[in-house]
Amino acid sequence: MLKVLTSSCLQNRFHAVTTSFTPQVRRGTESITPLLQVLGSLRSSNSRGPYLYRRFFCSDSTDGSELNSEAKQVEGEIEGGDAHSKASAAIVPTVFRPEDCLTVLALPLPHRPLFPGVYMPIYVKDPKVLAALVESRKRQAPYAGAFLVKDEQGTDPNVVSASDTEKNIYELKGKDLFNRLHEVGTLAQITSIQGDQVILIGHRRIRMTEVVSEEPLTVKVDHLKEKPYNKDDDVIKATSFEVLSTLRDVLKTSSLWKDHVQTYIQHIGDFNYARLADFGAAISGANQLQCQQVLEELDVHKRLQLTLEIVKKEMEISKIQESIAKAIEEKISGEQRRYLLNEQLKAIKKELGLETDDKTALSAKFRERLEPNKEKIPAHVMQVIEEELTKLQLLEASSSEFNVTRNYLDWLTALPWGSYSDENFDVLRAETILDEDHYGLSDVKERILEFIAVGKLRGTSQGKIICLSGPPGVGKTSIGRSIARALNRKFYRFSVGGLSDVAEIKGHRRTYIGAMPGKMVQCLKSVGTANPLVLIDEIDKLGRGHAGDPASAMLELLDPEQNANFLDHYLDVPIDLSKVLFVCTANVLEMIPNPLLDRMEVITIAGYITDEKLHIARDYLEKSTRETCGIKPEQVEVTDAALLALIENYCREAGVRNLQKQIEKIYRKIALKLVRKDGKIEPQNAGVDEVKAEHVHISDEIKFKEETQAGAKSVEGSHDDKPSEYVAEALEAPVNQMQKSTDEDTHLQEVEEVTESEASKIIEKVVVDSSNLADYVGKPIFHGERIYDQTPVGVVMGLAWTSMGGSTLYIETSLVEQGEGKGLLNVTGQLGDVMKESAQIAHTVARIILLEKEPDNHFFANSKLHLHVPAGSTPKDGPSAGCTMITSLLSLAMKKPVKPYLAMTGEVTLTGKILPIGGVKEKSIAARRSDVKTIIFPSANRRDFDELAPNVKEGLDVHFVDEYKQIYDLAF
Repeated sequence: MLKVLTSSCLQNRFHAVTTSFTPQVRRGTESITPLLQVLGSLRSSNSRGPYLYRRFFCSDSTDGSELNSEAKQVEGEIEGGDAHSKASAAIVPTVFRPEDCLTVLALPLPHRPLFPGVYMPIYVKDPKVLAALVESRKRQAPYAGAFLVKDEQGTDPNVVSASDTEKNIYELKGKDLFNRLHEVGTLAQITSIQGDQVILIGHRRIRMTEVVSEEPLTVKVDHLKEKPYNKDDDVIKATSFEVLSTLRDVLKTSSLWKDHVQTYIQHIGDFNYARLADFGAAISGANQLQCQQVLEELDVHKRLQLTLEIVKKEMEISKIQESIAKAIEEKISGEQRRYLLNEQLKAIKKELGLETDDKTALSAKFRERLEPNKEKIPAHVMQVIEEELTKLQLLEASSSEFNVTRNYLDWLTALPWGSYSDENFDVLRAETILDEDHYGLSDVKERILEFIAVGKLRGTSQGKIICLSGPPGVGKTSIGRSIARALNRKFYRFSVGGLSDVAEIKGHRRTYIGAMPGKMVQCLKSVGTANPLVLIDEIDKLGRGHAGDPASAMLELLDPEQNANFLDHYLDVPIDLSKVLFVCTANVLEMIPNPLLDRMEVITIAGYITDEKLHIARDYLEKSTRETCGIKPEQVEVTDAALLALIENYCREAGVRNLQKQIEKIYRKIALKLVRKDGKIEPQNAGVDEVKAEHVHISDEIKFKEETQAGAKSVEGSHDDKPSEYVAEALEAPVNQMQKSTDEDTHLQEVEEVTESEASKIIEKVVVDSSNLADYVGKPIFHGERIYDQTPVGVVMGLAWTSMGGSTLYIETSLVEQGEGKGLLNVTGQLGDVMKESAQIAHTVARIILLEKEPDNHFFANSKLHLHVPAGSTPKDGPSAGCTMITSLLSLAMKKPVKPYLAMTGEVTLTGKILPIGGVKEKSIAARRSDVKTIIFPSANRRDFDELAPNVKEGLDVHFVDEYKQIYDLAF
């Protein structure tokens, strides 16, 4: 027992704590437990205790007494009340002594051994064991043996869960349980039993020897005593001091340990070196095997060493715990602080009325958007919006779902539900606008006017799907813009050329990151009305990617029966697109999938003939280009001959885009010429400003300079001496002389402007004619498609259609060699499979016709022939060259040239029937361009030709044929 001197202050401090829980030691009038004295010294830095504890717990270090050898045994009876009515730690009164217990009930402990002087609650599931414990209390022998359960063989004690261990223990009975228990345990006093909870306090070490009865397990025990040791041994003292020192450090950091200490104070008897070792092991977090090792160790010095090892390890764990806690605290404290400050700021602003809550502001914004059209919004859409607004209020602003819902509401409320623009059904106004923007295109304009007329009679317009097909540059996209202007509708254009993702049309699912609605929803949000004109460009160039087939996705968008309830994946509510006017553009109709083409109304724009191009260049292209280049009309004149030459020799394609480029090229060069000339005049004008006296002299100087530079005469006017603003009058003078400039090959018709100011300004008119056109746009690209004025034997002109418009091409046949049975046809000119087959059919039909006309002529049977289509670099394929090939072969066989200025087109069957062809307008235009007078068309194409404009048909002698024999009569 440790000898402890306790101050009266300390006694008063802890007297209340100990009286209700601990067996009391009576010495005279004072009663206090020895451990309470020790730990009281531990807790009080000012109390005067023994040297050891002052050294450990106190800040001052003074000499004190040594540890005493042994304290007296606890005297007197242990007082206490009924366990069920008083505190759980109260001890049942008994006269039974612990050392008299030689046979005890064996209680298995699943997790940790029970140390002497330590309090432990356990749960007893076995009713027989519980009954035996209650019975032993009644017989005033409230003791049992508490033994730690061994781990199962082949299992890791750190891996097996506690529930599994307990389950295994409760299933064990008798001998099996005896074999699973550690031999050394603790004699424990049963302080209380509440239900199946039994509270134990350890007294002394015991060892099981044999089984007395199996159910419940009762065993014989031997009481163990510590091996004798020298209390004055320096090693033992030093070890105990180190244990106490380490315990002090751990107590500073771990609040959990402090609770253990409180409990230990209340239930400790005597306190010595052995008990110090038990105390350290009991309150540590060491595993059960280490604790059992301490329990089984009877050598006090070794036991202290084992405990020191355990508490040192606990100290290291406490340090790691502290560092982890510090790191995490540093990590989250900044975010928490910012969050708290933000919340406080919001609360303050809300209290002062400076700002509403974010979610409230958002909801208010969305409701404000809906207010103007609330009556027009469909009920099912309004229901979805209300649900989403409610959901928005419940979500945290920091969650990802909040952003998804906010974006979704943003789109839903931004759409123009039931909001339509007022349409203009004035047909005359629309006709004027269409004529302003486009020359010709009567069929397109007629269709648009029909659409407006129907809308006027019905009082409302329905959406339609119009498809404008034709070569590039004929104005398909700009027609869409003009229609929107004529109808007073909002215009939106998007191109689907190369589009391979269905989501571009139908939208993404809104749960995807970066999800967006499709093009149509974006269009409606952008234009702000539910009846815009939507131009879908390049619909024949739709791609097909891994993400589905966009052409099939377009069906729902463009089907008049379906698009009243178009469903976008993002919005997931039906949208009415039935009032939208769709205008699609395509170059080649064959590239559009048939189900998609079926939903459209096709208007073909074939291209422009030379006359139309001339009008377009003069009235539209030239005007806009001149404004773009900043040139005044009086400065430039481009003659009709120059424009005609430009169209014939540079711009033969069906459209006018290339023509516009060439006109821009001309005007850019003219702009450069004018700027260069102004740069040479400016120094002279500056001289006029400086020397105000000699106006006439300077004017003469300017005139002389201009004459030497340009080689043209100028007309001088009178000068006014007043230094006021000048008014220019253009006086045109006849051109006396046209000669080439030293640095540029241009003819200039000069007109000098007479000014009434000191700085006289001369404006020259630049004239572009067919003679000097090459100086602006380079050498001609085309040299006439007509190669032959008089077509030789074996050569016939055919008519072809291309995506760029129509063109003429010659088909030539030549004899390679003749000989008995050498009949053979060789074909060249980069022909496709269809044209190669046409050549074989033509060869056969030609032989049949030659046999009919000249039975004695065996030309085809004995001749090796070569059929060629010039312009070998251009791929050619199509089924409309059959009759031309037959005519070429027969011309060579009969040695008769075909009529001059003749062209033909048509596919031939093996029996000589002529099949219809496409592109009648383009082929007619190409024929006129090549000065063809006579054209042969299949009879089935008579309707197509009759629909052509009179200016296209003008000057053409057209024949319609059903069989090749008719062509034979016309050609030869």
